[in-house]
Amino acid sequence: MRRITVGIDASRNRSGGAKAYLMGILSEVNPLDYGIKEVHIWAPDSLLNKLENYRWLIKHSSKELQQSIIKQIWWQATKLSYEAKSIGCDIMFTTDASTLCRFKPMIVLSQDMLSYEPGAMRRYGYTKQRIRLLAILLIQNYAFRFSDGVIFLTQYASKVIQRSTGLLTRVKCIPHGVGLNFRSLQFNHTWPNDSTEPIRCVYISNTEMYKHQWVVVQALSILRAHGHNITLQLIGGGEGKAQTLLDKSINKYDPEASFVQVIDFISHNKVPEYLSKSNIFIFASSCENMPITLIEGMASGLPIACSDRGPMPEVLQDGGVYFNPEDCKSIVFAIEKIIYNHSLRKYISKRAKKLSNKYSWKRCSDQTWEFIVDTYRELNHD
Repeated sequence: MRRITVGIDASRNRSGGAKAYLMGILSEVNPLDYGIKEVHIWAPDSLLNKLENYRWLIKHSSKELQQSIIKQIWWQATKLSYEAKSIGCDIMFTTDASTLCRFKPMIVLSQDMLSYEPGAMRRYGYTKQRIRLLAILLIQNYAFRFSDGVIFLTQYASKVIQRSTGLLTRVKCIPHGVGLNFRSLQFNHTWPNDSTEPIRCVYISNTEMYKHQWVVVQALSILRAHGHNITLQLIGGGEGKAQTLLDKSINKYDPEASFVQVIDFISHNKVPEYLSKSNIFIFASSCENMPITLIEGMASGLPIACSDRGPMPEVLQDGGVYFNPEDCKSIVFAIEKIIYNHSLRKYISKRAKKLSNKYSWKRCSDQTWEFIVDTYRELNHD
């Protein structure tokens, strides 16, 4: 059976999560074991430099990928397919569904959800951001329908997006993985035994309209009014309307900076250090495709108070206490259940950690290469 050549379009990947994904699927298993001859990847230099060198991996960049977004899109739409065909790529795997590449056959990875959630969209009002999200929806729907296979990260995302695209012919659900540095986390302290030591909550996410950090701040102020010595670290930073709402909430409920600490940015490899010093992991997002920070929190073994929206119940199952992320009283109730119920706290910590075991980069990589090769073989009756 002939070995095939796979192209990866990572030309639009800039986020830390996108980089972690590529490093995960490239490092955990050898694509040659799946009947692949070599893999060609197109990406900006900043991403290519972070990827390991393998004898089967050929890295490509271009001057356009270091320039404006318009030039990046133009290159993707007009040059990428020609370049890939000229070097003999048999199939293209694009890791950003907002693609204008028209290579055939092509597999598309769905990582965005915001354009498909009506409730989340409405929060942006009649703004440029909402127009941008509508444009992304149109581009992604066309890419999904044009493609020969689609990888979704959760069953929830697959169901919601196919309400917009219509049923797609070849679909696979392959969740992301989580690094070993989260699984091997060592905590520096136990649960606080008296009121002199605070209960430390952590929420790791950039500030967005669907992340509800300002509601979490209000909930923590109520918990303190109930007599709990409790603090909150918000890690991720942000800007725009959501950041304004957060700033107002902090100024109103914690003007003396007595219990809220905001940390704009930390590198991904520093996150376990902050988790190891925490007691409760909070995840209050109402719109996710695959909540990476949630599965990292699960792997850490912290008790989790979690949003009841989107794919979160699918991922966390019975490994946490759920709340309505737009209702501060609901958040208060969930956190107090964790504080007061020792046996529940112990159960959800162990359960979430056990559930996290299925989210491995080896499994993700394994299933991804298998799906790419199987799709090519089916299309070519090979």
